[in-house]
Amino acid sequence: MADQTIPKPAEFTCSGAATSAAQTRALGARAAKRLRGGEVLLLYGPLGAGKTCFVQGMCRALGVAEEVTSPTFTLVNSYPGSPIIHHIDLYRIAPGADLTDIGLDELLDEVATGRAVAVAEWPQPMLALVPRRLELLVLPGAEVDERTWHLRGVPELPAAWLDLLVCAGEPSC
Repeated sequence: MADQTIPKPAEFTCSGAATSAAQTRALGARAAKRLRGGEVLLLYGPLGAGKTCFVQGMCRALGVAEEVTSPTFTLVNSYPGSPIIHHIDLYRIAPGADLTDIGLDELLDEVATGRAVAVAEWPQPMLALVPRRLELLVLPGAEVDERTWHLRGVPELPAAWLDLLVCAGEPSC
């Protein structure tokens, strides 16, 4: 299994809340509007926190008609569109595994051309391969569907993403 380390919220630039699955999907849709192709989004959070729900909102906003499901067992689900979305889940990948075996290098080459976007859950095994990335951390809140989202950019957060997480109408960065 992949390294299950979840970063600390204090390490992130921005934060915001979602109080329902619908709001999490709406957050994914807002993220989709910022995508141009070539982005790598890394999603951190415990099992069941809403990472795939976020990707569902993103894909729906990009016009993906097919059902968007977690790639936990397939490792990669690709959704056609402009840009193509490669939804990656490395939860089942052992530390130090050769990621070329699952074709990750080819997917990242396609992202580098700007034709695709990579969105990875449990992304620790691929950190060394993506020096420029957006990272989102989602943590459960006090209520059943409440989630707190955190965002940062590596090496920096692009200006177009500063207002992604909005809390009470104001960006929290």
